[in-house]
Amino acid sequence: MTLGARERRRRAVTGGGSRTAPAPLLVPALVAVAFLVVPLVGLVVRAPWTDAWDILHGSQAATALRLSLWTSTLATAIALVVGVPLAWVLARTDLPGLRVLRALVTLPLVLPPVVGGVALLLAFGRNGFLGRYLDQWFGITIPFSSTAVVMAETFVAMPFLVVTVEGALRAANRGYEDAAATLGAGRMTVFRRVTLPMVTPSLAAGAVLCWARALGEFGATITFAGSFPGRTQTMPIAVYYALETDPDAAVLLSLVLLLVSVAILVALRDRWLRGSTV
Repeated sequence: MTLGARERRRRAVTGGGSRTAPAPLLVPALVAVAFLVVPLVGLVVRAPWTDAWDILHGSQAATALRLSLWTSTLATAIALVVGVPLAWVLARTDLPGLRVLRALVTLPLVLPPVVGGVALLLAFGRNGFLGRYLDQWFGITIPFSSTAVVMAETFVAMPFLVVTVEGALRAANRGYEDAAATLGAGRMTVFRRVTLPMVTPSLAAGAVLCWARALGEFGATITFAGSFPGRTQTMPIAVYYALETDPDAAVLLSLVLLLVSVAILVALRDRWLRGSTV
């Protein structure tokens, strides 16, 4: 095949080699960008920059932010420990009722967060079907504590990790795992030395999505953990209460949460998510 023929064939496959977007795709894309960006611009424009320091200094912003960061990080760590094995079970086994299990695992993705909070309260509350025994036998009361914050965030955020890792496991080339098993590697060795490295980009992406969802969690947290400054009042809850009494403080708290989220997500993406499909 001549060079000219190859070039014509390449252009036919790639649509002429143009990187510009056709108008039917570009216009809706611009509308979507505007829809997502304009509200954020509104935060920046509306913020009372001249009084920013006084407002933030007199609020519970720092305490709420620290609480949000450590609870969302702990929730992500828990999700990694239990969610990755769950994703492997969903992707690589043929257990009875697997479809029902997958539906239950992904249910928090579509369930209203406040309903999740009510469910946690009915399960682990002082009169819940499990919580009552924890209280009677061990003196453990979970609701309206920092533990409840972590549990609520884990409940709503872990499905993001599980779904992402399960998809990566399904798409991974199992030939490498079979080759390692043929060479005598045990199942756990194959999982640690072959499977996990293959899905690391998606695992990191799922962890970032999980962390970001936990950081912004509101409904389940306020229902199951309440709003006690320094103990259960996370940043989204602080924003909600500030909006009722001090809108300027609510705007500034929202900006702080937005900036922290963007900074960490960008940093993690540059470091971990290159080449990720998510």
